[in-house]
Amino acid sequence: MDKTAENIKAKFLELGVDIPIEDITERLDKLVTKFKVPLDEARRSVITYFLKENDLDRNAFFGGQSTTPDSRSTPDVKLNEIDEGGKWVNIRAKVLQLWDSSHESVSQVGIIGDETATIKFIKWSRDIIPDVEEGKSYYFKNIVSNEWNGRFEVTLNKNTVVEELDEDVEVISSPMGGAGDGQPAPMVNVVDITEDGKWVSIKAKVAQLWDNSHESISQVGLVGDSTGTIKFIKWTSADLLDLTEGNSYLFNNVVAQEWNDKFEITLNKNSSIEELDEDIEIASTSITFAGAMVDVQSGSGLIKRCPECKRALTKGACMEHGKVDGTYDLRIKAVLDDGNIAQESILKRELAEQVSGITLDNAISMAADALDQGVVLDQMKLKLLGKYFMVTGSKVDRYILVDSIEPQGGVDLEKLGELIADAEMI
Repeated sequence: MDKTAENIKAKFLELGVDIPIEDITERLDKLVTKFKVPLDEARRSVITYFLKENDLDRNAFFGGQSTTPDSRSTPDVKLNEIDEGGKWVNIRAKVLQLWDSSHESVSQVGIIGDETATIKFIKWSRDIIPDVEEGKSYYFKNIVSNEWNGRFEVTLNKNTVVEELDEDVEVISSPMGGAGDGQPAPMVNVVDITEDGKWVSIKAKVAQLWDNSHESISQVGLVGDSTGTIKFIKWTSADLLDLTEGNSYLFNNVVAQEWNDKFEITLNKNSSIEELDEDIEIASTSITFAGAMVDVQSGSGLIKRCPECKRALTKGACMEHGKVDGTYDLRIKAVLDDGNIAQESILKRELAEQVSGITLDNAISMAADALDQGVVLDQMKLKLLGKYFMVTGSKVDRYILVDSIEPQGGVDLEKLGELIADAEMI
């Protein structure tokens, strides 16, 4: 993201406009981090914003390149000839892989290829373009090349025309070295997952299963080995074995994907899962954070989990197994604030009992007496809000998965009031 901001600033400087790098970075970060906009889309949005702010013509910024294609001049190219971003081209290619996408802005994403190379493609949801099918060949008119992290990709947009071909486009052999071309994916360690779109196999332990509200996603969470941890997504359409937290598995033919400068793996219809007898050790990446507890979030207190997959139930139903008789559990999703950073943290049952003084049996009794599970969350807020704690655990995305928590002294009442007020405004 920093490199993208620097490139935008440099281009505006060529036009005689000096935009503070902090302003560019702030807008990029907000779009990518808060609103989950793909970096390429965020870049275009930021450029458009500053062009309007400074009353500049788009053609001046893009060096005279049109932002819409000229059907008379858009060239037919081979994939290995795509060596520059921002170019309109036509290509004939075969769809080799379609990946499931968890991002609402992306309609389809995957790999296409011809006899010279393979390349990633993205089709945006906002553009009315017919879906492509895996294994079929197409003539893609008016697509745009982009460069991302030193690799080229193409995007289909509102100007793109997709025509299915009768003939089968010949494809370069072994394009991705994995399940996408019928070959077994190589066995790697988590730390070695560094290439977007690469098929790999790993042996890993399920460190954490996260709550999930997307029907297309069966399970999501964190797996790890002795070299590190990585987020995984298991698609409902894959119809794969449910994973259990704390168990170790062999994950065959999963796809590595990069999102927001972090890698994750996805399990799809070409993947397979085998439970292992061994207990795989996960690398420790603990951090410590101290601050005032300014919020106990919704989803805390007394909850019910699916007895099959252990995910938290929503209105008595599991996203995977439907209506089930759930098992009770306690947890706390807390926000700690040190005055500079608001850090979200998750405490499992044992630590939730320890810090709140409310056992699982107490919580069940309280909820039965009040005919309301929410009474447990209310009591936890009364006991915990405004107190200072030090937590230690693994940092995963925006959360600390807490392993230990200790109360801290030295409360600044004035500062505490400001922190809680800020949290209530979020």
